[in-house]
Amino acid sequence: MTDTLTDRQTDRQADTVTLESLLRSSTELLAAAGVDSPRADAELLAAHVLGVSRGEVVAWAIAGRRLDPLQSVDLRRLSISRATRTPLQYLTGTTTFRSVELQVGHGVFLPRPETELVAGAAIDAARAVRPGPGEQDGHPLVVDLCTGSGAIAAAVATEVPGAMVHAVEADPEAAWWAAANLDPRGVALHVGDAATALPDLDGRADVVVSNPPYVPDGRIPTQAEARRDPGLALYGGGADGMRLPTVVAATAARLLRPGGTLVMEHDDTQGELVAGLLRRGGLFSDVQTQEDLNGRPRYTIAARTDGTMAR
Repeated sequence: MTDTLTDRQTDRQADTVTLESLLRSSTELLAAAGVDSPRADAELLAAHVLGVSRGEVVAWAIAGRRLDPLQSVDLRRLSISRATRTPLQYLTGTTTFRSVELQVGHGVFLPRPETELVAGAAIDAARAVRPGPGEQDGHPLVVDLCTGSGAIAAAVATEVPGAMVHAVEADPEAAWWAAANLDPRGVALHVGDAATALPDLDGRADVVVSNPPYVPDGRIPTQAEARRDPGLALYGGGADGMRLPTVVAATAARLLRPGGTLVMEHDDTQGELVAGLLRRGGLFSDVQTQEDLNGRPRYTIAARTDGTMAR
């Protein structure tokens, strides 16, 4: 009887493999595929499969933790998908952006680290809004145009308590993900064209922020993962990519109150184009191009003047 029990335990252990051995094989696979951070990605995929943190995965690997056959198959399957350069976030279903965790997947643009700076500038501008005459508390009105996954709007709603946040997205597939991220945070999502969005808010917004499509036509992203992003979220229109940024600037001029702030991300080749666009017509002043963490001109901040838009 004892021998039979021992044999069963031995058979069960033979069906398992150590977490560390799976992490090593996954790391080798991802490295061969050219993934930038193969060990980190392997650990994050394991954390997703096991429902624990990456730190626990590291500790379990050191301790010799074994995985059952189903867990092993799941990790191998995800590692193979990652080796095809499917973005890690698509496989785990989540990504972190500033203070928020977002749901993401196929069909939505993945927020980048540089966009966290754009969101930060919008948050600072919203926090600086002061109560109007007769008001005790300021409740800044913020509009996020071309919201995509809802990353910027979600960060603003989380980090500026009391802010009234509206988000606009034209692509129904991206809007599905935006709804999942914004509805729980009390952000009003509007599915529609940024050019005609929110006429009821004309002249009332304190802050308009946008990370619009801006990649020039014909420029193919160099990173394999970036080529999985939907084209609607990438290409701004025209050889210079400025068609949609121009639309966003016009809508911002319509929505913002005098003194309100526009924050717009753009390509690092478009700094002077965006600045010139905003200075034309006298609708914006104090136009400032800002650099990302790599010292590249990546977003512009401007203040709405009290000038009148041409009709």
